[in-house]
Amino acid sequence: MGPQYRSEIFAQDDTQRKVARDYITQLDAAKAFAKPIATKVGDGQATFYPAEDYHQDYATKHPSQPYIAHFDLPKIEHLKQMFPSEYREKPVLVAQAKVGQ
Repeated sequence: MGPQYRSEIFAQDDTQRKVARDYITQLDAAKAFAKPIATKVGDGQATFYPAEDYHQDYATKHPSQPYIAHFDLPKIEHLKQMFPSEYREKPVLVAQAKVGQ
């Protein structure tokens, strides 16, 4: 709930922006979800900042945390089943990526 948790598509150009908006319109018209899609289509020039260290690799560090266990782990399992050739057992962690810089 709330705008800080809303998804956003950061379109890199007018074509991506149009594709995203058209697809959202199509899904809403088909009533694919109970409520209209709230995803914002924004400009790809947004500024991003790294999260604090305690947020990095959170799901890996806290798999039994209720939110992770209830919402995230089932999504990961679903992705594993849908895309077995793309799935890797050990995720690339932010802490590991920093070491390689």
